[in-house]
Amino acid sequence: MERLTVDTLKELKEKTIQEQAEGDMTYLMLCSGTGCHATGSLKVMDALNKKIEAQGLADKVKVIETGCNGFCALGPLLVVAPDGLFYQKLKPEDIPEFVTEQLVNKNHVKKHFYKDPATKKTIPVQDDIPFFAHQMPRSLRNKGLIDPEKITDYIARDGYQGAARALFEMSPDDIIEQMSISGLRGRGGAGFPTGMKWKFAKMSADNTKYVLCNADEGDPGAFMDRSILEADPHAVVEGMIIAAKAINSSKGYVYCRTEYPLAVKRLGIAIKQATEMGLLGKDIMGSGIDLDIEIYQGAGAFVCGEETALMRSIEGKRGMPRPRPPFPAHKGLWDKPSILNNVETFSNVGQIMLNGGAWYSSVGTEKSKGTKVFALSGDVNNIGLVEVPMGTPLRKMIYDIGGGIPKKRKFKAVQLGGPSGGCVPEHLLDTPVDFEEIAKIGAIMGSGGAIVMDDRTCMVDMARFFMDFIQDESCGKCTPCREGTRRLLQILIKITEGRGVPEDLDVLVELSDSIKESALCGLGQTAPNPVLSTLQYFMDEFHEHIYDKKCHAKTCVALLEFRVVPELCKKCGLCFKACPTDAITWKKKEVASIDLDKCVQCLTCYDKCKFDAIL
Repeated sequence: MERLTVDTLKELKEKTIQEQAEGDMTYLMLCSGTGCHATGSLKVMDALNKKIEAQGLADKVKVIETGCNGFCALGPLLVVAPDGLFYQKLKPEDIPEFVTEQLVNKNHVKKHFYKDPATKKTIPVQDDIPFFAHQMPRSLRNKGLIDPEKITDYIARDGYQGAARALFEMSPDDIIEQMSISGLRGRGGAGFPTGMKWKFAKMSADNTKYVLCNADEGDPGAFMDRSILEADPHAVVEGMIIAAKAINSSKGYVYCRTEYPLAVKRLGIAIKQATEMGLLGKDIMGSGIDLDIEIYQGAGAFVCGEETALMRSIEGKRGMPRPRPPFPAHKGLWDKPSILNNVETFSNVGQIMLNGGAWYSSVGTEKSKGTKVFALSGDVNNIGLVEVPMGTPLRKMIYDIGGGIPKKRKFKAVQLGGPSGGCVPEHLLDTPVDFEEIAKIGAIMGSGGAIVMDDRTCMVDMARFFMDFIQDESCGKCTPCREGTRRLLQILIKITEGRGVPEDLDVLVELSDSIKESALCGLGQTAPNPVLSTLQYFMDEFHEHIYDKKCHAKTCVALLEFRVVPELCKKCGLCFKACPTDAITWKKKEVASIDLDKCVQCLTCYDKCKFDAIL
């Protein structure tokens, strides 16, 4: 493969654009991220190719296997380009009709169009769907638009143009200045200014330095970094090239958890292609800058998302944090100056170099610039990746983009920032999304997980769930995190089992404050957030569990009676039909009853009963 120069890079861009525009070609942009793979997109792709070939359309229609489209709940997804028609939940058996009607007869297959859950209107064009219309894709600008395994697709969309500008027209100080002007802060959770981090590393005198990318995304419900790597891996490579020049580094590592096989595969392909074309390796594009990037696969330890633990893991040691200072910019990987940014952060860098720092900072708030990607999941109609300008209210993200709460349930809370984040209640939904405002209400931005909960959620049990995760993932190095989170979990279990006493509430607060002040790393210091935020906003539920021995959400098994209330029972039989152990007796027009000797307390009857008739 020919090595590129600045001039031939531009020529390749124009050539690829021209080739894509030639002829009357229809492109079927089939989502092929992990989510759509799980729902059968590969079988859909196979059926499409076979039917297109059989219909003699191969010279007019081309199937493009893209990365994650973003609307994960509706896969497999397909967008017909250039018309922008959005088809959802396709199955192999749907393909003959789709090809015949959409591609041959030029008719829409309306049953596969998106239907808005609020208005019930069918919306055929992707850009008109509220989930997409209210977003501002920058990190996700190429999602669903390119083949992530084809470097020319990325180049056709200005790929590596920012790197070329940085390599040939800018000094390291110029690069850092533009990063500082942009106001880009780390998207991995801490929100440290990227330009400042790079400046500290540049100032370090050592000749050996490292550029590190954190793709060890371990938060439950978070899938932003994985999706970016699957859909647009070259954006991360380009960002690391620019960072390498800024700090004078020739070696980079991407630390990615091994549970992300598709992301690892596509990133590996991107690195190989970039190296073959002279965009990585020795003397990049003739600039005199060298950079080799290596993928290091982690074994799934949550603590390795912490920067110093990640570095110890790459060194072949147990992933455990170390005290700071010294900070990684002065003493990082193998005790050499190192910078560590996450996938989303690096995916913005190429665009900042190409368009300027002021372009990036024109969006956002005074202290939080640009956009932020969230993984919106849980009890919300539109589950998927959401990218919004900093300062966007949570309410807009959940209702305008997320489509609100399913089944006409009521919103209860949204957990922001992963397991060590905080639960935000309904009356704070107008809080703007930025680092400072989110922190003021007891949560954190984190890497961008946003788990929505409806009124069936028990907040005491939710605090227990997150604390169980945190305690299990604690590396055990420092006593406050190792023993403190264990004790928090024990108290929360005690309360959910109906054994709680009023004094437990004081202990939870005191212990949480102590852990926050004395834990070694950021993970331990934020570990009590789920406890403190639920105590702050949902104290009534703690009181209910402790004083009344009740769980209004009907989640805590030990506090349930498994008894049907005759006055509330509508005699519908839904509980009877769903019971897996035949523990429920019911006849038409009669009240159901539960045999406690047969009941295994699986909660299926509670889930199926629409009338809250079971206590």
